[in-house]
Amino acid sequence: MTTVPVEAKAAATIRRFSIISPAVDLLCVGGLSILVLVPLLLSGRADLGFVTLGALAWIQILVNMSHFMASYRILYRSRDMIVRHRWAALGVPAILVLFIMAALAQTQAGGAPLLLGVLVAVSSGYLAWHYTGQTWGMMASHAHLAGNRFDETERILIRTSLRILLAWHLIWFVRIWFQHTSLAMPAWVGPAYNLISAAALLALALGGYGLLKMRARTGRFPPAPAVVAWLAIFVWYAAMARWGLLGLFLVQLAHALQYLEFPARVELNRATRTAAGRAARHMALYVGALVAVSFLVTLVVPGPAMGGVAEFFEVAPQRAAPILILMFINIHHYFTDGVIWKLSNPEVRRELFAHMAPAETPAPAAASVKRESRKRRKQRR
Repeated sequence: MTTVPVEAKAAATIRRFSIISPAVDLLCVGGLSILVLVPLLLSGRADLGFVTLGALAWIQILVNMSHFMASYRILYRSRDMIVRHRWAALGVPAILVLFIMAALAQTQAGGAPLLLGVLVAVSSGYLAWHYTGQTWGMMASHAHLAGNRFDETERILIRTSLRILLAWHLIWFVRIWFQHTSLAMPAWVGPAYNLISAAALLALALGGYGLLKMRARTGRFPPAPAVVAWLAIFVWYAAMARWGLLGLFLVQLAHALQYLEFPARVELNRATRTAAGRAARHMALYVGALVAVSFLVTLVVPGPAMGGVAEFFEVAPQRAAPILILMFINIHHYFTDGVIWKLSNPEVRRELFAHMAPAETPAPAAASVKRESRKRRKQRR
């Protein structure tokens, strides 16, 4: 008979929490994207002719641009936050503005848009780090909520699997880059892409082993949202491998949806703490403001810019500006997220998990209270 470790019995007494609700968490963390993308992948479709970049550009208003604005809401919500994160709030934007001015000058002068290419390359490379890093953040957050956290070995296994996927994303980008420019593709790109694609199977095995180790150690399955987040990124990259840049746009929407409930939870926790009776009204205004600001920003970065990105360097001077603005928002967002969402930071944990604070009693202490309660009942009898 298998003996369940003491730490597993203790962990079982911890109440399970959610970011929003169990169902919403599962859908946002990757469940919805799995439900949509897996049937499309299994259908064998070589293209997504029924999806247009124009339609996706407008969906960006509601989902993708809103997730950028939600991040900015946290960073720029107070003078204290700006001062504390002055590099993310002021330093990086200033550098990007100077770089964009130089890139625009180069493009308008009629030269090869090399600086535009550098910005696209940096944005794409950063995106690979951002996707895999956010996946781990989702897993760690939901493990924290479930009171069933990963140990060091499990963390190494799972994060190694994500690093392999990061390498896949980088090679995928290099391949796409040469496919969409007039430059000749180097001979090494094809073999490297095939090799890293095969390594994705190793990534699946390593991460799966890490999840199974948690089950063996604690006697409990890893929290479902953590497993779904990990599986979802494999599905996302399968979509990118199948459909190229159009697949990336679909994945970006899934990634944005995965992110959005976290700043929403922080906002809800703050509203509940400062004005509990008006929290619902506050959140309605919050959502409305996000969508309205996202719409205005999208007017500056119009839908055609999304199609322009797909053409990389084949860009007319008048189309360079919206693409550069889009790259600015992307790079700044990636950097900002890396600064404001560190779960190792006690303040971040306090703001994100404030709704679970009343019940966040260490498991051994909770068990001790329960035993003491039973003892008092026996004495009364």
